[in-house]
Amino acid sequence: MSRVYIFGDESGNLDFRKAQGATKYFVIGTVTLHDCAIGNDLLDLKRRLHWEGYPVGDYFHAVADKQAVRNEVFNLLGQHDFRVDATILEKSKAVPHLAQNDERFYKEAWYLHLKYLVPRVVAAEDEVFLVAASLGTNARKAAARAALQDVVAQVAPLRACQVAFWPAATDPCIQAADYCCWAIQRKWEGRDPRSHVLIAGKIRSEFDAFALSRTHYY
Repeated sequence: MSRVYIFGDESGNLDFRKAQGATKYFVIGTVTLHDCAIGNDLLDLKRRLHWEGYPVGDYFHAVADKQAVRNEVFNLLGQHDFRVDATILEKSKAVPHLAQNDERFYKEAWYLHLKYLVPRVVAAEDEVFLVAASLGTNARKAAARAALQDVVAQVAPLRACQVAFWPAATDPCIQAADYCCWAIQRKWEGRDPRSHVLIAGKIRSEFDAFALSRTHYY
């Protein structure tokens, strides 16, 4: 028996309209690990970069970090062995009952992601530790935590499992997931694909959840 760590984050927003600042895609991304050594190395990297005068914040966050910092983080990620999976949802194809309820949409996104991922990375005797980045109000966090626990109960009912919902600043392994998710979302949004290229060898799946649909609701 071993413990499988799944650290997840999301990229994009839940603004279901065509407007400035509204993303086309919402992405759930995870890194799957069998130990958390990458987190220790990211902490060491933050200390080194601060010592060397890099513009390092309180924690690594891809959308906010300067490119010089991103380069160092992606270089470190490339030295570790882990698996990246992403589920991509084109928001305009979300049926109205999902688009009109953020918690329901969020739960559906995680369900689709974990339904694919868990059977491929977790053996029957393994333990699962799923950690997702927290966001939003306390009510939103509580709803999202309940959603994740419900999803895990459906896709991994016989496995020992713990679900945590932590701010990204508290765990560098979540920050690794943030970087990978950000790189994938940037590619799908048609922006700079350079970061995606840097992690391409670790990406095992990029699942377009609504690929078969031809209906756009806005």
